[in-house]
Amino acid sequence: MKHIVLGLMIVATLFAASVPLMAHHSFAAEFDANKPVKMTGTVTKIDWTNPHVWFYIDVKDDAGKITNWGFEMGPPHLLQGTGWTRTTMKIGDTVTVQGTAAKNGSNRGNARNVTTPDGKRMGAASSEGQQVQP
Repeated sequence: MKHIVLGLMIVATLFAASVPLMAHHSFAAEFDANKPVKMTGTVTKIDWTNPHVWFYIDVKDDAGKITNWGFEMGPPHLLQGTGWTRTTMKIGDTVTVQGTAAKNGSNRGNARNVTTPDGKRMGAASSEGQQVQP
């Protein structure tokens, strides 16, 4: 019986070790605090999942060109603790985001706060903090 239990423990340990782990990143590894962004766009997608909530907006520039941007927020449990729900932001909503751009120049950012269609400015529970920029 001991051998069966030991064998099962070894198999379980090997299985757990073989499952890829999602590495968590620091803010400074992906985002540049010296690249603040503020943009308004239409919500196209929301991924309300761990370890971070992501949302995507279509942003129109002065020439009328539309670019899709992705913004990282904090984890769902921290957002919920500050008043967010899964339905606070919906596909089609126009929101304004303040945050920090990605270091690599991609259309991604870390949201610091989001102004919802009703004018409420909400912290994004991001790894940078929940400060509100003027």
